Amino acid sequence: MNRSILITGASGSIGGKLAAHFRQSSCPDLRLLSRSTRGDPGVIVADLSCWDDRWVEHFAGVDTVIHMAADPSSRASWESVQRLNIDLTLNVLEAARQHHVRRVVFGSSNWVMTGYRFTTERLTTDLPPWPINPYGHSKLFGERAGRSLAARTGISFIAFRIGWCQREPGNRPGPHMAQGTWGQQMWLSDRDLCQAMERAVVVDDVPFAVLNLMSDNPGMRWDIETTRKTIGYQPRDGHTAVVDEQMRRNEEAVQRTRVLARELEQFAMVQGW
Repeated sequence: MNRSILITGASGSIGGKLAAHFRQSSCPDLRLLSRSTRGDPGVIVADLSCWDDRWVEHFAGVDTVIHMAADPSSRASWESVQRLNIDLTLNVLEAARQHHVRRVVFGSSNWVMTGYRFTTERLTTDLPPWPINPYGHSKLFGERAGRSLAARTGISFIAFRIGWCQREPGNRPGPHMAQGTWGQQMWLSDRDLCQAMERAVVVDDVPFAVLNLMSDNPGMRWDIETTRKTIGYQPRDGHTAVVDEQMRRNEEAVQRTRVLARELEQFAMVQGW
């Protein structure tokens, strides 16, 4: 691959998988930044949440920035995501702007849409976002900051709402995954992850895009046709959710509760409560 690539969060779960992939693909200029090496001597240690010209200089001459650095926890506090997901992302985008990179690929998240878990809509990226926690809101902020960057500077920006790519070796899907059917149906295999990221580096003529990134899981509500058309993504893996009777009963009970809650809310509005 004849591109210079910089990966932030390169010692994290997804960042580490991408670093290994691009090393194997003989990327001629691969730069890895993270707040810890985790034993990888090729990683440059940097706190990207604090602006420092010493780490910014590594963006010079880079074609594509793959931005994965963040607090990855769905239970992260506002205090944490403010520093590690919002301030940090703004710093990375500014470094990309100063050094005139061609493209930024941003690791957004399925958590931007988690409010739709117990609804029935096809989950396209045209739907209004529905985050339910600070982590999801911080990822939505990153998408919007990227849109602003693309509009102001012409730097291409591609955001992936990444499904569930497990840290565990093998990343095998199944009922052990939390969140029941929802969790299994947004599984993303390691090789589909890496293929999509490589396509995002090399594809031309994408000024701005927000794309779902899951494997081709039968029965899922997530739209990946737009991802196929936009970057030429061709998923090779897929998983049919394994749902036992207890899981099915639990999910049906939650759905009934949500319907009741909406009806009570509508009733309260009519009564002026």
